[in-house]
Amino acid sequence: MKNNQKIFAVAPMMDWTDRHCRFFHRAMTKHALLYSEMIVADAIIHGDRDYLLRGSDQVSNVALQLGGSDPEKLATAAAVGVEYGYDEINLNVGCPSDRVKSGTFGACLMREPVLVGECVRAVKASVSIPVTVKCRIGVDDQDTGPALDVLAGEVWNAGCEGLWVHARKAWLEGLSPKQNRDIPPLDYQRVYRLKSQFPSRFVGINGGIMELEQCHDHFSQVDGVMIGRSVYQRPAMLRRVDQQIFCDDLPVISYQEICRVMCDYAEHHLSDGGRLHQITRHMTGLFHRLRGARKYRQILAMEATKAGAGPDVLERAFDAVSCQTIENAA
Repeated sequence: MKNNQKIFAVAPMMDWTDRHCRFFHRAMTKHALLYSEMIVADAIIHGDRDYLLRGSDQVSNVALQLGGSDPEKLATAAAVGVEYGYDEINLNVGCPSDRVKSGTFGACLMREPVLVGECVRAVKASVSIPVTVKCRIGVDDQDTGPALDVLAGEVWNAGCEGLWVHARKAWLEGLSPKQNRDIPPLDYQRVYRLKSQFPSRFVGINGGIMELEQCHDHFSQVDGVMIGRSVYQRPAMLRRVDQQIFCDDLPVISYQEICRVMCDYAEHHLSDGGRLHQITRHMTGLFHRLRGARKYRQILAMEATKAGAGPDVLERAFDAVSCQTIENAA
């Protein structure tokens, strides 16, 4: 990552941004940086690597997000990620889930910046691709001033190429992971100050960003903008990313073309022993607030989950959206 490089990214989301989701998203934007869901280093070292990591050969510009706090294990997992074709390694220092807390990684690592730096240094030594960190502005009762500055200093001194900051504290005691996405107040100014203190470093912002139109204000202050749930729930916004964010003059992809691409992908996935629902579960929000969207969702919910469901189900779901709607939205 270069300081003057503008990056729009789709956030890593556990149980959501799997390889099928990333393929769907990539069909709508060629420039956005896509992230895997967080994968624990131990799972890569001891588990089914093909199941966890495959798919990067079909989608370019994808970062692998790792969870863990053991520098050696993270370095090993990162090297495997490189073998599978990922373009960036990202260390999770922001997730507040119970599974993460019990494993001593994620947001609780905000309290151990030296260890985070050691993890980054070990990963850097094992790979030749960029290594980044995604963090919060602090956890629990931390003072977000020194907490974020110290963490940033440690990871950058260790060779980290970029820091993505979710502009909220994480409350590890008293709030659920879902509440941690909404209740702690956003503090975009804290992230802006970090960038102003370290103007030569890449700083990206995440948290509470709902629309592409909001990105331009953030880009005037930081280098990258990352959107998570809003993109997942309303993925059609990705159709406009290349034009609105990256000023690409290629035409916006039509819904008909999305249908064709995803039907072809589904056919290949099914021939490999997969199920249609593994793909379509990521596509239910595509026609958000458009005429026929409800029927589209119903078909996917009722038909795509059945054994033997094929690409024809996806075609029928698309057909449920009125021709006029498709033409106006294409």
